[in-house]
Amino acid sequence: MVQTPAMPAKRKLRKPATPKPVIPEPIPRLFNREVSWLEFDRRVLEEAMDENLPVLERLKFLSIFSSNLDEFFMIRVSGIKEQVEEGVGELSPDGLSPTEQLKQLRNRLRPMLLKQADYLADVVFPSLEKAGITIEAYKFLNAKEKKKLDKFFRDNIFPILTPQSVDSSHPFPYISNLSLNLGLFIEPNRTVTQKNLKHLFRQKRFARIKLPPTVPRLIPIVDGKRFALLEEVIAANAHHLFPNMKVSEGFLFRVTRDADIEIREDEAGDLMRTLETELQRRRFRFPVRLEVDAKMPDKMLKLLGTGIGLGDDDIYKIDGFLDISDLMQLYSLDQPALKDKPIPLVHPAALLEKKNIFETLKKQDVLLHHPYTAFSAVTDFIAQAAEDPRVQAIKICLYRTGKDSPIVRSLIRASQMGKQVTALVELKARFDEENNIEWARRLENEGVHVVYGISSLKTHSKVLLVIRREGDRLARYVHIATGNYNPSTARQYTDIGLLTSDEAIGDDATSLFNFLTGYSQQTDYERLLVAPVNLRERLVDLIRRESANASAEKPAKIIIKTNSLTDGDLIEELYAASAAGVQVELIIRGVCALRPGVAGLSENIRVRSVVGRFLEHSRIFYFANADEGEEIYIGSADWMQRNLDRRVEVVVPILDPDIREYLRDEILGSYLRDTVNARVLKADGTYQKVPSGSAPFDAQLYFVGTDIGA
Repeated sequence: MVQTPAMPAKRKLRKPATPKPVIPEPIPRLFNREVSWLEFDRRVLEEAMDENLPVLERLKFLSIFSSNLDEFFMIRVSGIKEQVEEGVGELSPDGLSPTEQLKQLRNRLRPMLLKQADYLADVVFPSLEKAGITIEAYKFLNAKEKKKLDKFFRDNIFPILTPQSVDSSHPFPYISNLSLNLGLFIEPNRTVTQKNLKHLFRQKRFARIKLPPTVPRLIPIVDGKRFALLEEVIAANAHHLFPNMKVSEGFLFRVTRDADIEIREDEAGDLMRTLETELQRRRFRFPVRLEVDAKMPDKMLKLLGTGIGLGDDDIYKIDGFLDISDLMQLYSLDQPALKDKPIPLVHPAALLEKKNIFETLKKQDVLLHHPYTAFSAVTDFIAQAAEDPRVQAIKICLYRTGKDSPIVRSLIRASQMGKQVTALVELKARFDEENNIEWARRLENEGVHVVYGISSLKTHSKVLLVIRREGDRLARYVHIATGNYNPSTARQYTDIGLLTSDEAIGDDATSLFNFLTGYSQQTDYERLLVAPVNLRERLVDLIRRESANASAEKPAKIIIKTNSLTDGDLIEELYAASAAGVQVELIIRGVCALRPGVAGLSENIRVRSVVGRFLEHSRIFYFANADEGEEIYIGSADWMQRNLDRRVEVVVPILDPDIREYLRDEILGSYLRDTVNARVLKADGTYQKVPSGSAPFDAQLYFVGTDIGA
């Protein structure tokens, strides 16, 4: 009997399984602050690659990119590395640990550095060469040119240099922050070494030569347009530093160190002296980055990493020019065809009508829009106040003043004229500390009453108060601005300033200076919004009012222009406003932690960034206020926790309807329709260039040569 295969048992048919819904990962409500900072630097790098810019302007943006990264490492990366060292487990708003943040930052940064180096080598240098400007390798120069540079070395460089070698009796030298250094190996030349010195020179050693910061990096060869590099001239003459030794090829390296100063002011008896001590210590803070010539041999690289105390993750090999900021020496050349044309400066018509500015301000407020408005409108106002016999007192907040400031000279002149002059000098203005200490001492020596603000708070406000005797009363004139009292940066930054004689603003300014100089407990301001007193509370009220208007189906709109937006509480208020139907337009130059365009969270919020010829620095806050008419404010405060809670900031309402209209339609409106410099922030954190269409519009160029008419 033939056996047949067993029949399979009948199976109960099952319905196909219902596929489980794919639940997307929850989107973090906030962008990572450090990543957003790097994205701003990416936009700066994109500006450097704009072929429409003259070549020296592109070089300028490459330099700004490098300088920004220096600060990023000194302040932000150093802070994260401290968290790692201290074992801090707190996650960033987007859910990253400190170690994960460092990894992501490195992964984003390294391709940007390659792009920067390639663009400099492949585009910028060849473009400069076409204009006759070259940086030439020492080894390819003719004998006459080498002889001239060698003489320059002997006369101007050799006496300054202090070579340092490393062995058992010479520990690894301290490498100062951001200094450029040559690393090389030296070994005995056995054919010439004297017998009585042979025991000192038995093996190859590492040696370091610090490039002197007092000598220009680019050394003119002949005609002021051909240059040799300082490091190559030193390397070619290194045998003078190490006589009777064999000297290897030299390789550049550079160390970045933590530079964030923290002062326990409650324990500092003398703030100025304490700060001076901390500035000295800043030079010796822990390292966070090592940049090296990509051709540096592994043996030297390993020795440097060990000696400095940094691993592979913190070493950046630069295949090209190291420390591009030094190339700004070329920007000072008299080459107008290779730069942007200077902009014509406008003097407000209202200030030209009468020579006496006080008579003008009695009748109207005046808006200043720098750099298009000449900053001399401010310096002339202070100079006139210094000379006016009716002026009784001048009070000013100085955050950054620059070198050889005409404002400081006017304050000294006013003091010499017998006026009461008070200058609040913020000693803790980052990277301007030494300059401000110098100004504070000079002002004090000239009889100016100098104060340093409130303990534990930086005074970041930009306020000037002039008190003038007019008949039987004292009149007050006030200047409140978004930018510093610095004529140099006023030519490079966009800023807004208001000159007014409004009595309520004058009263508030008086109370503000009493708060700053006398530690009064002032909490009630009629017009001014002052951090950390009432600014945060008032901003929340203004946002919520727009939300209420939208919910009541009234017109509702918010437009904010500021440098940074990272304050979590204000971002949540903007999210709530979006959910209520408020149209929110944000013009955020730099760091933005708010995530726009997310359904159910921020679909009514749009964010754009403008990076152009001038550094966008003005802060303007617009609220539609359907019931009582729009409100617009300008001031010194970014929307960051530090500005709202740990700094003294001042924001002023614009009362003049013509000035409000100009701010709304001309300034804010122009930035919102910019198609040349603007980038739009997407929900994934990337920025997208705005299509220019058939009629590109440049907001910054639009203001050149225009009068604000106010």
